[in-house]
Amino acid sequence: MKRNTWMTLAVVAIASVLAVAVAVAGRAEKASATAQATLRAAMVSDTGNINDRSFNALSKKGLDRAKKQLKAQTRVFISQSKADYLPNFVTAARANYNAIVATGFLLGDDMSTAATQFPNSKFAIVDFPWVALKDKPKNAIGLTFKSEQSGYLVGYLAALMAKKQGGKQVVSAVGGKKIPSVDNWIAGYFAGAKRANPKIKTLVDYSNQFAIGFSATCKELALKQIAKGSQMIFQVAGGCGLGALDAAKARHKGKRPVWGIGVDADQGYLGKHILTSGTKKVDVATFRFYKSVKDGTFKGARDFAGTLKNGLQGVGKISSQVPKAYVTKMNHIKALIIKGKIKPPSKLKG
Repeated sequence: MKRNTWMTLAVVAIASVLAVAVAVAGRAEKASATAQATLRAAMVSDTGNINDRSFNALSKKGLDRAKKQLKAQTRVFISQSKADYLPNFVTAARANYNAIVATGFLLGDDMSTAATQFPNSKFAIVDFPWVALKDKPKNAIGLTFKSEQSGYLVGYLAALMAKKQGGKQVVSAVGGKKIPSVDNWIAGYFAGAKRANPKIKTLVDYSNQFAIGFSATCKELALKQIAKGSQMIFQVAGGCGLGALDAAKARHKGKRPVWGIGVDADQGYLGKHILTSGTKKVDVATFRFYKSVKDGTFKGARDFAGTLKNGLQGVGKISSQVPKAYVTKMNHIKALIIKGKIKPPSKLKG
């Protein structure tokens, strides 16, 4: 066989090998890209569970939206107690969930530990600023909310209604635990009430519980506040706080009905005893986090803040018993907050 023929065959053979190698590499690269494009989204609940009709339920709503709109593979890790936080994070990360939400302030330390141990997963924590995370993990962000802004508005409306009804001028709040993400709601609520009526008296009690199974505890605290003259009960205690709203329902009659004010989600569906709700769109914030991981725009070591201005804070359905003039006044206050002319406090005095 001529030398040129041998060379031709060798070239063809080498070309064939290269073609196969390129094809294999292409398939591997495509498979890698597909795997990377698959969002595995998870949330770790607080002990309030996902059926609290409030905080955890909103996080779950954001996760469900990620499943539907982003085609994410999703899972909820339920925390029955504080001891479950870190194991849930570790299990999620080891199962290759690449976008994990911690639902609440109390999960901060454990999420920080997990994020440090698993740098290939992205983490977000609701109601906890990144700068306060003990390990400052670069693969985590804080989903924070200026809840004092919404609190200010519902407090303003509550005091106007109390003044209209007459009698003892008292408004109150039942908090789950005395933590920043609870107290900013209440601080704003009391400040707004004072602006509407400087003579208003304020009361606050804490159940030290968020779970719906402790709703009787929150109801008892609210009934004691009602006995002291409170006409407006603001619940900031998740599932437990539903009991506080039940207390308002039990006293919602006569010349001076007691009103309940919901939190986080719009809780107006609970009945005619709900004056309104202070709302924060945890579902929107968590969905935006999941989407940022999916599309590659995630940037860690920072906070994403929800405010009245960007629409992640607000006021829910307002009772038809509230005069339209009061709603107009409240909306004027809202505009002043958005413009920065009113700055509601985020911390309680004393």
